[in-house]
Amino acid sequence: MSLDTRNAVYAGGFSNPPVAAAHAFRAAMNAMARPGRVQDITGAAPPEGISIAAGSLLLTLCDPETGVYLAPDVDSGDLRGWLAFHTGAPVVPAEQADFALGRWDALTPLNRFLIGTPEYPDRSATLIVETPGFGAPNAVLRGPGIKNTARMQLPELTAFQNNAALYPLGVDFFFTVGSQVAALPRSTQVTAEA
Repeated sequence: MSLDTRNAVYAGGFSNPPVAAAHAFRAAMNAMARPGRVQDITGAAPPEGISIAAGSLLLTLCDPETGVYLAPDVDSGDLRGWLAFHTGAPVVPAEQADFALGRWDALTPLNRFLIGTPEYPDRSATLIVETPGFGAPNAVLRGPGIKNTARMQLPELTAFQNNAALYPLGVDFFFTVGSQVAALPRSTQVTAEA
């Protein structure tokens, strides 16, 4: 293992883990509680190839009991080592993942991810979707945590509409870019922006 590889693995964690994790957890929960609303989330300095926001979510939400799927577009030896060192989370196939990370095209099709069971709907995957940015909205959101409506840019609409139709089953989504995160829980109804 080269010195650069070791540095990539050991560096980049939360500088003050209890405080940084609490701030990142609050940002993640605020994003999930208010679908479509962008939150700042920082603290991590992950290996090249993923955003600060995605790294901060991984450090906050993953542990040795949570399997993580790394889509081919983000999977690297540095990221695997960093994730193992800082969280202990095992890298698993998509079908076994509690969390999945990648860009939209690399994460689809969604039907390979866990959607929970009627008895345990919480046993489902959460996808961390790396996006190029939060651009012009193409979707109108309705549901819990939204007063009237919210608007958001989504990579496509049908997949999210189909996912919402599975409720209370289905997967949940975080969208990350730079040091920002927005979320779309499975309970959110999605229609096209007029």
